[in-house]
Amino acid sequence: MADLNALCEAIIKGNQAGALELTKAAINEGLSPADILNNGLVAGMNVIGERFKNNEVYIPEVLIAAYAMKAAMAVLEPKLVEAGVQPLAKAVIGTVKGDLHDIGKNLVAMMLKGAGFDVIDLGVDVSDEKFVQKAKETNAKIVGMSTLLTTTMSSMEKTVKALKAAGLAVKTMIGGAPVTQNYADKIGADGYAADAASAVDLAKSLIN
Repeated sequence: MADLNALCEAIIKGNQAGALELTKAAINEGLSPADILNNGLVAGMNVIGERFKNNEVYIPEVLIAAYAMKAAMAVLEPKLVEAGVQPLAKAVIGTVKGDLHDIGKNLVAMMLKGAGFDVIDLGVDVSDEKFVQKAKETNAKIVGMSTLLTTTMSSMEKTVKALKAAGLAVKTMIGGAPVTQNYADKIGADGYAADAASAVDLAKSLIN
């Protein structure tokens, strides 16, 4: 019998080969793709997310777990599509115009994928027009913006305003070293997250 607890453990340990084999075994045994996703992969990423929040693991461990998840998702994704399993929501994310830092953003993208979101990652130096265009195109429910520089914080405000002006029903969330909840309130963003695990919790709360 395919062991989803073992799959969950493989994700937590960042065991790519193990995660891949166990996912294949579960598919071959006819387990539902949603079951494999939620009780194997997402369950493992949730544990890593909690440990990260509690400072029990650090960014390298999170990345290793995310890579194991990615390896397993490569074989599971087509099955999810066949089964008509819908992602929680679409999320467009990127580092704002003028900023080229992407480690934090990449981590958030991986954690959101791990939680069942369909993530459209626009990369770095993303203009407000590009955020608006992509959110419109993909019918995204969430737009996430990241910055590491105080000088580019104003790009966040510009993007939030542009999304509102375009009349899009999206929730905006921001993060990055210089950003605070106060700043999110000031520019009219719907939320702020201090780290990748909190970003997942925030994204889930914004779509409910």
